[in-house]
Amino acid sequence: MSEGRAEHWQNVYRTKEPTAVSWFRPHLEVSLELIKQTGVNANSCIIDVGAGASTLVDDLLKLGFLHLTAFDISATSLDVAKQRLGTRANAVRWIVGDVASHRFPRNGFDVWHDRAVLHFLVASHDVQCYVENATTSIVNGGHVVIGCFASDGPEKCSGLPVTRRDPEDIAALFGASFTVIAARREQHMTPTQATQSFAYALLRKRA
Repeated sequence: MSEGRAEHWQNVYRTKEPTAVSWFRPHLEVSLELIKQTGVNANSCIIDVGAGASTLVDDLLKLGFLHLTAFDISATSLDVAKQRLGTRANAVRWIVGDVASHRFPRNGFDVWHDRAVLHFLVASHDVQCYVENATTSIVNGGHVVIGCFASDGPEKCSGLPVTRRDPEDIAALFGASFTVIAARREQHMTPTQATQSFAYALLRKRA
């Protein structure tokens, strides 16, 4: 794990309220819509990469999903989510790690979800590792749901540079091994009432 990257995000969640970070939304509506569009059922395995303190895991539990994994580089952010969920947190697998270097189980998930992690990976090696990890950990016929800053989105976030991508750019990273199922855009309103452009791609891994 990149110690510098981990410490940055640990510090963010130690010094800011979860509802004050720019990417906060009460509910990740677009993500939920795209996850539902994959056709998953209660027994499907879903990983939320960069889960942090977001409420996506809460909403997926309410929808009846039984096999959820929350993954983040910041243990502090996951602790926030655990405390919010209380005893329901026991139904979720929690993993602390760096998405660019963690060893994910091969064919371990039906859906890989990421909102606002990929755009922080600006080094080509990290991006390549991310794509390889997502590709190998998803079963054939499984899906990736990725949301990141669009081409007209912010150039920096949380003091860090980002790489902006439109849906077709996300799809291009994964290449011919995946089929584009859906593309979405979102105008996200931050807690300080600033607008950020997000792009989403829903891709299916070919058998």
